[in-house]
Amino acid sequence: MTNDEIQEFVTRFAAAWASRDGDAFLALWHPDGVLLSPLYDRPVAGKELKRLTEMVKERAPDSVWQLLDWTVRGDTVMVEWQNTRTAGGRRFDWRGVDKVRLREGRIVEERVYTDTAPLRAAAKGETLSAIIPLED
Repeated sequence: MTNDEIQEFVTRFAAAWASRDGDAFLALWHPDGVLLSPLYDRPVAGKELKRLTEMVKERAPDSVWQLLDWTVRGDTVMVEWQNTRTAGGRRFDWRGVDKVRLREGRIVEERVYTDTAPLRAAAKGETLSAIIPLED
């Protein structure tokens, strides 16, 4: 892919997330694509992205996704993002990175790397605490 094609892909990827448009997500995915994320209980087939997008909208209607940065090497695009939402009456901001492998300009594999601890704690009504508290 050319630099312009990759830039266009990243722009479309960010727009699909920002709008949470299921059809826009489907257009990004190769028919054989798979999403691997710690947020879901199993790998997600690319063809399931429209339904997954609907589920995310239902569960987190106030979720806001923002593109922070990205880079590319060969057919792999790394996308750094931030998500903000309210859970348990509290606002959460968390970051992650998606490692996206492309084939023919479409996603064949996406791996999401993110810390799920803040959301897990909120779901249990717990306060997140540091594993190693640093004292002065």
